[in-house]
Amino acid sequence: MTLLPIASPSRLRTEWLRLLRDNRRAIAWTTSLNLVAALISVVPPRLLGGLVGAVQAGTDTGHVDRVVLVLVGVVLLQALTTRYARLTAYTLAERLLAQLREGFIGRVLALPLGVVEQVRSGDLLNRATNDVDTLTRSMQMAVPEVLIGLVKLTVVAVAAFVVAPLVALPMLIVVPPLVVATRWYLRRAPAGYQREMRTYSAVTGTIADTAGGARTVDALRLRRDRIRRTDDDLVVAYAAERYTLFLRTVWFPVVEATYVVPLLGSLLLGGWLHIHGLATLAEVTTVALYAQQLVEPIDVLMRWADELQLGGAAFSRLLGPGEVPDDRTLSGEQPHGEQLVVDDVHYAYRSGHDVLHGMSLDLRPGERIAVVGPSGAGKSTLGRLLGGIHPPRSGRVTVGGADLVGLPLEDMRREVALVTQEHHVFLGTVRDNVTLGRSDADDAAVRRALQAVDALPWVDALPAGLDTEVGGDGLALSVAQAQQLALARIVLVDPHTLVLDEATSLLDPGSARHLERSLAAVVEGRTVVAIAHRLHTAHAADRVAVVEDGRISELGSHDELLAVGGSYAALWSAWTDDSA
Repeated sequence: MTLLPIASPSRLRTEWLRLLRDNRRAIAWTTSLNLVAALISVVPPRLLGGLVGAVQAGTDTGHVDRVVLVLVGVVLLQALTTRYARLTAYTLAERLLAQLREGFIGRVLALPLGVVEQVRSGDLLNRATNDVDTLTRSMQMAVPEVLIGLVKLTVVAVAAFVVAPLVALPMLIVVPPLVVATRWYLRRAPAGYQREMRTYSAVTGTIADTAGGARTVDALRLRRDRIRRTDDDLVVAYAAERYTLFLRTVWFPVVEATYVVPLLGSLLLGGWLHIHGLATLAEVTTVALYAQQLVEPIDVLMRWADELQLGGAAFSRLLGPGEVPDDRTLSGEQPHGEQLVVDDVHYAYRSGHDVLHGMSLDLRPGERIAVVGPSGAGKSTLGRLLGGIHPPRSGRVTVGGADLVGLPLEDMRREVALVTQEHHVFLGTVRDNVTLGRSDADDAAVRRALQAVDALPWVDALPAGLDTEVGGDGLALSVAQAQQLALARIVLVDPHTLVLDEATSLLDPGSARHLERSLAAVVEGRTVVAIAHRLHTAHAADRVAVVEDGRISELGSHDELLAVGGSYAALWSAWTDDSA
């Protein structure tokens, strides 16, 4: 099993720039509003500083009252403007988040199916859950807060230097150590958080695999081994978290020092300048208030910058599926006919270890062929090649003379469809589940598809029929019912060739036979490849292909192969003895 790649820093920058470019008007409007709010926020200190100077000069109470009224009006205006500016910033963040989520879903759905099967389930699961949650938190909170903080920090600092450059000089003292510490942190944080998230994927994968194979774990007494593997993953995760914690313990204290130094420095230097007649009391008061105002944006930047690092790491992982190269190239060929041909095919999951060795098979349009053989012989691999899941390492799989994997995915699915023993019930209605592959199908077509797989009686018996909610918190379906819905989807898509990879193996024998009889009526005139370990499927097929060690060792009708007395005859004898 492999891990999906992580986007490079250059790809991450490119994607961020694309997002900014696509939303430049909204970003400009949001920045402008926050700039206006920040400009209004520097007015009260200026008014208070001027008031201090006026009182020192002996002003009357009428002037004080007028300044206070203006100050109240400014504060109210600042509150309203700030609220609207923040609302706009959060709305923009939600819009960007929606685009990022949609992009991730698009990249995942575009992954080659062969890659999906090879990727660790925990890696993909962690990206779709934890990483999406992390990015959501960053986009909903960190991005707008940092944007607001940067604008306010810039405006307040500029205002301080406009009022009294000499008094504001201590604000610059913290810049060198802040820059050095931040650069040190940013050089190490992205890699640290990427490592941390990879360990989360490993932990999630181990736990998911253990839970999914709980019966096997119990049967083979692997409990201690699985606990040890989980503990090992947690040790690695703990070390990764300690490293990022170390980074924060170095960076945070430096940033926190910037809270005190500007205010203290401005007061000390301002007092000295005032004593020597180089600064007025109004200027010192105003700059001191500005220094106090700097605490909030600096605190925001410190509090959320770390969250941005997490969000950036998560975003890199969500971009990662887009780095996976396609495993096929569109040929531009068009099928002429429905004949499916396997010509001298070799295939390997690992380089140098072929599991199919020069396999050839010519499927006659409209026939039903059964593929049988011992476990591990290559039956399912053949089914995946026939279904277009994997391209062959060498040789060709063609439909109507055109390379199957060279067709666009939508066209390929209209030609041939693979149904496996795995099933999934999607959150939604029964109708939604059946029409996934053909959203324009009407209820009559849906009912015909359900009838074909013998699912219509139990669907009609549901509380709301086709409108019954299933999956998630909806109605729980049995394994057999879920598989019937999966088969109904394929029937509705109506490809001319079906590859059934033990599609009925999870049903009880009686239901499986009934379902296969129903399918036989539905697929009449179409090509059907049935990969199964229940040999009654082979008995009803036009031809039987026996796969052994990655090769087709026997090919013929049921009666012909029994007469030969080879591998198939031995399999049939063993199966009938067990059935008896």
